[in-house]
Amino acid sequence: MRTSALLLRSLVIVASAALVSCASSAVTNSPADGAWDFKMTSPFGAISANVSMQAAGSELSGSFDLGDGRIWPIQNGSIEDNQLSFSLARDGSPMVYEMSGVVDGGSMSGLAKAMGIEAPWEMTKKQ
Repeated sequence: MRTSALLLRSLVIVASAALVSCASSAVTNSPADGAWDFKMTSPFGAISANVSMQAAGSELSGSFDLGDGRIWPIQNGSIEDNQLSFSLARDGSPMVYEMSGVVDGGSMSGLAKAMGIEAPWEMTKKQ
């Protein structure tokens, strides 16, 4: 009887470990997750920023740190596969950048639209 109880306990432990392993392997990181270096030149000026992004399902969040205490939070962010879009409000002004782009491994590129003007942007993933 003792051997049967020990065998049953061992089977429960192995099954539990297998379930935990399967559950943890189902969690995947988005290609946009992480820290990025951002650069854009537009008629409104050159912008560079340290960017952090995190995806939860199709929702994208994070922020652009432009230095000197200037932080622009990502708003209305979404990601599907490697396509992303989000908005950035510029320092509380009415100007809002509508951003769209594509993640390609350790780089991103896209287009920013604001006040009827478009400008290309790029990001490189930090190591």
